[in-house]
Amino acid sequence: MHDVLTGKRLIAFDLDGTLIDSVPDLAVAVANALEEVGVRSPSEVLVRDWVGNGARVLVERALGWALDAPPDEALLERAFEAFLHHYGQAPFDRTRLFEGAADTLAALEAAGFTLVLITNKPERFIAPILEHFDLYRHFALCLGGDTLAEKKPSPAPLLHAAGAFDLAPSRCVMVGDSRHDIEAGRAAGFATVALPYGYNHGEPIEASRPDVCLERLSALIE
Repeated sequence: MHDVLTGKRLIAFDLDGTLIDSVPDLAVAVANALEEVGVRSPSEVLVRDWVGNGARVLVERALGWALDAPPDEALLERAFEAFLHHYGQAPFDRTRLFEGAADTLAALEAAGFTLVLITNKPERFIAPILEHFDLYRHFALCLGGDTLAEKKPSPAPLLHAAGAFDLAPSRCVMVGDSRHDIEAGRAAGFATVALPYGYNHGEPIEASRPDVCLERLSALIE
């Protein structure tokens, strides 16, 4: 096991950009939603830089790009509801599991770590996606962006997870691909592990000053 896990009991994982590459399905849902409300659709490359703050912010960024101006609340609500519908129809058709994710989770669970999922994705999509990839069974707790009153980069979901298992934050680790994961982990008192291959708005994840930066997820167990 990696040294960052020494003395730890709980490991929290982000989902999009950490365990799965979900952008292809997100991009299709965004395109369908924007077409439904009558504006132009962005490319998958653009969507990749907008992921990370939850679905509503993703749609808001896409609309802002399409209109070259902030959308009004009524249009945003229409587009967001359309996005939820379209994404719910196909949340994993084009999504892929990152290499080593399944084996790493299985090995960490077998080693006695408590694994939790903390994502800004709406909670309704978590179980279907995890079950599709046979990952749901590894997690003792899953928190979505709308499960609690606050989401990452707030430390609230991380502190909730630590409290649920009666653990001090110093016994916990946050693993993610974006500055929001690192900011939330640092604020919560978790050790932070960053992965450079995910979604971080075009910025190098090293700039967020994680405790550890790993080239691949499987380095946690090597």
